Parts: sequence; structure tokens; C-alpha cells
Amino acid sequence: MIFEPLATSQPVPELTEFPSLGMTSHDLAVDFRRHFSITLGRDRFCMSRHYPYSALALVLRDRVMERWKHTREAYQQSDCRRAHYMSLEFLMGRALGNAMLNLGVEDEATAAVAEYGIDLEEIAEAEHDAGLGNGGLGRLAACFLDSCATLQLPVIGYGIRYEYGMFRQKIENGHQVEEPDHWLRNGNPWELERPEFMQRVKFGGRTEYYQDDHGVGHHRWVGTQDVLAVPYDVPVPGYKNGTVNTLRLWSAAATDEFDLDEFNAGDYSESVAAKNDAEHISMVLYPNDSSENGKELRLKQQYFLASASLQDVLRRWIRDHGKDFRTFADKNCFQLNDTHPTIAIAELMRQLLDEQRMDWDRAWGIVSRTMAYTNHTLLPEALERWPVRMFARLLPRLLEIIYEINARFLSEVARRWPGDTERLARMSIIEEGDEPQVRMAYLAIVGSYSINGVAELHSTLLKQGLFRDFYELWPQKFNNKTNGVTQRRWLAWCNGRQSELINSVIGDEWVVDLDQLARLLPFVEDAAFRARWREVKRANKARLATLVKSDCGVDFGLDAMFDVQVKRIHEYKRQLLNILHVIHLYDRIKRGDTDNWTPRCVLIGGKAAPGYAMAKRIIKLVNNVAQMVNSDDDVGHLLKVAFLPNYRVTAMEIICPGSDLSEQISTAGKEASGTGNMKFMMNGAVTIGTLDGANIEIREAVGEDNFFLFGLTADQVSELRGHYDPNAIIEQDGDLRRVMQLLESGHFNQFEPGLFDDIIQAIRSPHDPWLVAADFRSYIDAQQRAAEAYRDQDGWTRLSILNVAASGRFSTDRTMAEYNSEIWRLASVIPLEPSDELV
Repeated sequence: MIFEPLATSQPVPELTEFPSLGMTSHDLAVDFRRHFSITLGRDRFCMSRHYPYSALALVLRDRVMERWKHTREAYQQSDCRRAHYMSLEFLMGRALGNAMLNLGVEDEATAAVAEYGIDLEEIAEAEHDAGLGNGGLGRLAACFLDSCATLQLPVIGYGIRYEYGMFRQKIENGHQVEEPDHWLRNGNPWELERPEFMQRVKFGGRTEYYQDDHGVGHHRWVGTQDVLAVPYDVPVPGYKNGTVNTLRLWSAAATDEFDLDEFNAGDYSESVAAKNDAEHISMVLYPNDSSENGKELRLKQQYFLASASLQDVLRRWIRDHGKDFRTFADKNCFQLNDTHPTIAIAELMRQLLDEQRMDWDRAWGIVSRTMAYTNHTLLPEALERWPVRMFARLLPRLLEIIYEINARFLSEVARRWPGDTERLARMSIIEEGDEPQVRMAYLAIVGSYSINGVAELHSTLLKQGLFRDFYELWPQKFNNKTNGVTQRRWLAWCNGRQSELINSVIGDEWVVDLDQLARLLPFVEDAAFRARWREVKRANKARLATLVKSDCGVDFGLDAMFDVQVKRIHEYKRQLLNILHVIHLYDRIKRGDTDNWTPRCVLIGGKAAPGYAMAKRIIKLVNNVAQMVNSDDDVGHLLKVAFLPNYRVTAMEIICPGSDLSEQISTAGKEASGTGNMKFMMNGAVTIGTLDGANIEIREAVGEDNFFLFGLTADQVSELRGHYDPNAIIEQDGDLRRVMQLLESGHFNQFEPGLFDDIIQAIRSPHDPWLVAADFRSYIDAQQRAAEAYRDQDGWTRLSILNVAASGRFSTDRTMAEYNSEIWRLASVIPLEPSDELV
């Protein structure tokens, strides 16, 4: 110990004891000055926003740290059952505002920095969005952690600390251009490095069989190339309850920084090759997996996450319970967020078999009672599969275990359905063929005690389609957990004006009990309240219009309907159908068909995967159409179109409060759930959508008269397969025919001939899985109904209030309570309250 006790008769306090930190504006101001001047070493001549932001972040982190410590101690002392949420994505967004909200010090922090002439909103802009996710999957994981902390559930998140997050998207000449998003370049004041909990992760090598001193046979993995996993902890505060949970992110590092002999020999690049190879694992979120190297890196990332996280859990277990694993399954569960971390099933088997020397049955008993799997897709191509040869090279011991799991599983299938070889082939974890593949979703199902979808329709379709064989074998494993979003970030924080208006009539209990929003229903008939609601929406639209002007150079008029679709660019989400409607409106204007016109501003945003050529071409089409529409004097204020570059959490915090119409227009049966639809609903936008994902439950909640429905149902989509004739549909529909004529004539690509031929062919193809032409007429008609409704501003305000009042069931507080009651079965743990006394 480097700390020597003082030579005194007085008792020496523990090293971790300290007085509780004050929460007044004066307390915050004093600490702000200390951190700015001493911790960061800056003075009044500092012109950068980064350092005032960092100083305030450290002030708040100090307060969070107190509660973090108390939470960890409470979990430790209670020896509670814990859940471990494993996800390759956590799209956390900015942390400063979230910390102020959950600590309850927004006004105090504003006043504290104002004492030094600093505007809080200005310095908050210095914070980079944490680039740890892509879209809905990662943002959902972040909302889940927020709700778990607010519900005081002992849940820890496990992810990867990507050095470069999802790329920064620029638009050049209408094309998406990807730039690296080095979100950590200025450091991250919210993270705490924990090198004492570093883990070693193995790759390559071979397996050996040996016998222990008692003659019992075991396997060991030798000759490996190891990588170190260094943990960085990020606090996840609950809402004003003293609980702070943990998101533990792993960063990859080499076991040796460089080879000194090679360096001294002058081979400088080779001397650091091992270091570079190791660090690549946590370098970039979603490497382009269109290449063999990209696929290999992605598999490494998935195993790196699973192995480091499981070793960490086992480390803590052995520290607290020794080698006695009899109650391990009673005290731990692992939630696998989609197929990405499902290799954890084989890895936990390896840890128990090889490192803890258990027999197979005992190890499998633990694994199959602790693993739970959430599926997030209905697209078969999105269910990850890895070549057996790649597994054999990178993870040979894991492949052996997977083969054994599969052999035992297929024996069970054969006992249930004797002689059904086709079923055996369909259900096998190993897909045979010219290039045998490991089916990761099947491994997840076989090794988990719970499999859930994320919306009622999604879960039903999983049982009837994608996983039907498994459902017939184990119906008790399958359940539904409809997604949600956290109202704290997606209403209380991002829409302060609407929150204040709601608070003025029903109080603020909805922040922790979203069902309380139903108490707004009587105010739908209050004319004065509706007028105040419209004022709030207009102010939010002004803020969004400022963002669009800044980022897109397009003027959005506040009297127009703000028609918004922001999400990952993918064919099944049908941004293409949206832009076909824009072309239809443009065509109507050019033909003079503008009687009783509703001015409309269409905003589309989202990123396309770097290797997804069609999605990137759709972005180009949106931008070309926007350029044509916005520059046409005949169109004027009647129609504006913008593509928002670099869509991100921070942008969404401005977008959803300012939107009037929420586009949720995926092909029925393709969207698992959707969460953007819930954010828009919660902020008073009205939905136009198909009966897909959580749209179904949103429509049920708000009422069918308050939702603009269109399109084929999932059953009708299935029935249409095999005899779909889009060309006949185009020929019979004059509006669609004119839209296609404008596309095919090159009107939107006059100097780029043939640029959109692939899009045109996709629309006209009888094999188009997204059925764009089939839903066009229904979509146009629904859009017309929405336009007519919007002209009655008082009636539209009623729709807006009704949507907010009906959004209660779409809180992740409800989602996580269901996960807990039906899957995790955790007890809430209340930490000790921080006080003014020594703690």
C-alpha cells in the first residue's frame, strides 16, 4: 500500500470516504471553476467550447460517481440476481443533458455556468455523439439501460468501445460519402478505464486433449494469438432515484506493444503489426463485410465481446463465491441482443468445460438456464451465418463445441420426429453445402431458455415462419416483448416545451409512469389547451427548420406540413415509395392540379451501409429530386424536399418534436418493430403507415381513425408472391404511370444518363420483394387523406394530442418490466442514499 496512515491517535477514515457533494447552483459553480482551472488547467483566455463542456461534465460525473459507488455496493451486499445485456451496439447519444435530467439539476447547472458568462446550450454542442451504434438496434439498447436504471434493476450492459463509430455521412453531388467518425478524438469524460479487470481473448491456435491428475479427459486451447480486452465503464443513471448502472465497453489492445528485436533491426512497421492487428478489433463499428477480411473482423468483434464479457462475469463470481457454481444460474442471466453476441453460448460452454473442468451435462445445464435471445429481424438474409472454414481458423475450440451442441440437439429432434431428414437439415445449426455455414440464430435458439420477438406481429411471424420448426419443438421458449423508447430522453429532455405544457395540466408523474399521459384525453376538447399545443408545435417546427436550413440549405415554411422519414436507408423501409409520392406531387403541381393544396415539406434522412449499392442509389435519387423540386419556380412554397446528412441521435432530438407526419411505410411483414414510430408518436406526430411491426399496436392504441393506414397486410403480401405483376399495375394507374415516365425519361438525371436504371428495374420487377408498385395507390390515397386532415389545423391538433395521450404503452419502462417479470426475474435493489455525512 502506498498510502501510509498518519501518526495520530485519531481513527483514520477509509480511503474511499468523502463528504457528499452538494447539488445547489453554488456547489456546481464552485466545482466547475475548480475543474476548469485545476483539473483542465485552463483560464479566462481559453476560447474553446470543449473545456467548459468538459469541466461541467466532470462536475456532473462527480455526482454520478457517488451514486454509482452506492449502487455497486448495494448489488454486492445483497448478492442479487443480475442480468447482463450483451449488444454490439449502444447508441447512447450525448450524455451531458441526460445526466442533468436524471440528477434533477438542469436549472442548477444552467445557473452555475451562467455565473461565468457561459451559455449552457452553447457548450453542450461541444459534446460528440457516442458513435457506438447504427440505428434502432443500438438506440433501443440505450433506452433499455436507461429504463433498467430507473426501475432500479441490477443490469449491466456489455459492448465494444469503438474508436471510430458509425461513419459520418456527407452528401456530395447527391451521393453519400463516408468519412470516419473519430468520436473519441477529444476523449470522453464520462468513461472510467478499469485496467484491473482486463481480460485475455484467444484467437487461432489449436485444441489439445489431455487428462488431469484424476484421469479425467479435458480440452485446452493452445498456440493462440491473444488480444487484451480493456474495460471502460460508462455510468447509466436512473431518473432521480440514486441508482447508477454500468455500461462496460471493451477496447482491444495487444499483449505486447511491439517486437523490440524487429524494431532494433529496422523493421518498424512489422514491429508494431501485432499491436495494430489487435486494435483493429475495436477500431470501427460495422466494418464493411463485403470482403473476406471484413467478415473475419466482424466475427472477431463478436467473439471479443462475448469472451471478454463472460470472463468478466465469471471473474466476479469466483471472487464472491469461489469455484462453487451450483447457484450460478440462479444468480445470472444473459440477454443476447440479436444474433451478434450469440457466440456467447459456445463461449460459456468453453469456459465451464475447459477452464472450470465441468462435465458436459452440468455445463449445458448452466448455459441453457442463463441465456436468453432477442430476435430483431424477419429478413432471413439478416440472420448471421459464418463459414465453417473461418470458424475453424479463428475459433477452432468454439467450432468443436458447436458441433457437439448440434449433434446432441439433432438427436433430440430425431427422437421427436423420427426419420424426418428434411427437418433435421432445416434445423441443423450447421448448414451443409459447398460452403458449410454456422447458423448463429439457430445456435441462439438451441442454447437459450427464452426467445422473444419485439412486436406482436413480429413474434407471431417468427413462430409461423422463420423459426416455425423450433416453435413446434419448444413452444414454451417463445414470447413477445414489444419495444419501447425512454420518455426521459425522447420527450422530457428533447421536447422541453411540450413537456412543460403537459406538466402544467397533469403534473410530471408521466416521466416515470408514461401511462399518466392518458390523463391528457379530456384536454383534447379544451380549445385553449389546443391553441397552446399548436404554439408549442410551431416553435418546435421553427427549431427543425433552422436545422434543415443549416444542414441542407433548404427553407421549410412553418405553415406547411412537416412530413418526415428518418431511419436507416434500406429497401424494405421504402424510402423509395416516399420519393415516388414526392414525384407524384411534383407532377401534380407541374400539371396545375393544385386546388385545395396542402403545402408540404418532406424531410428524409438516414445512412446506407457502405456496401449497399441500391440504398446509396436511393439517396442519390432523393437528392436529385430535391434539387429539381426546390429550384423550380412553379413549385415554390407548395413543396419542399430535403435530405438531412449524417442523421444521428442529436438530430433526432430536434426532428421528432418538430414533425407533423411520421412515415412508417415498410412492406408489411418486414419491420420487426420500429422505435422511431414511437418517438414521433410521443412528440405529437401522426403516423402514416402499414400494418407492420409496432405500427399495429400504435394504431390499436390511438384508434384507427387517428392513424393513416395504407398498404397490403403481411398475409396479402405472402399471397401476392409468385403472381405479382407491377407492370400491369403501372399501366392501369395513371398517376404511377406518369411518375415512372418522369423517372424513365431521365428527368431527374438529365446529365447522368442511366443512373437510376437499377431503381426503375427494381420497381418493375415481378420479383420485387418490397412491392413498391403494389402499395403505391393506397399510399397516395392515404397521403391525400393526411393532407386534407392537415388543412383543418384544429382537427390536426386533436390528432396530435390523442397520439401523445395514447403513447403510454410504448415506454421502455413497460418493456423492461415485462423482460424482468417474464425472463430475468430480478429484484429491484435500492442503493444507499447519498448524504451530507461521510459515506
